[in-house]
Amino acid sequence: MDNDTTKEEWKKKLTKEQYQVLREKGTEPAFTGKYWNQHEKGVYKCAGCGTPLFSSETKFESGSGWPSFYEPMDEANVQEEKDTSHGMIRTEVLCKNCGGHLGHVFEDGPKPTGCRYCINSISLDFDKE
Repeated sequence: MDNDTTKEEWKKKLTKEQYQVLREKGTEPAFTGKYWNQHEKGVYKCAGCGTPLFSSETKFESGSGWPSFYEPMDEANVQEEKDTSHGMIRTEVLCKNCGGHLGHVFEDGPKPTGCRYCINSISLDFDKE
């Protein structure tokens, strides 16, 4: 599935909650997602299309309540866009393959990048090593 997938096809493929976040740019409540406190080794993929997005090697404890990573596995798999919703100016992170909303990136992360990719658990699937 990619950007050509219809709204109806997405609604069949995803749960109601996944659809709300991935396709309608929603956010799961902090500290409720299945991956915010996960420490297993593996790869986090887009729940919409399976594209590999983040490695557990770059995951860190941000205290935000969402899984946080300091860089994507491959920059070519993520897209960043300016987000001015909710009276804020942020940088939205999307899956480049399917256009699914993943979360936001902030410039308050650890070295070596200084970035914090704050990602909704519901936007991700996990392949354990």
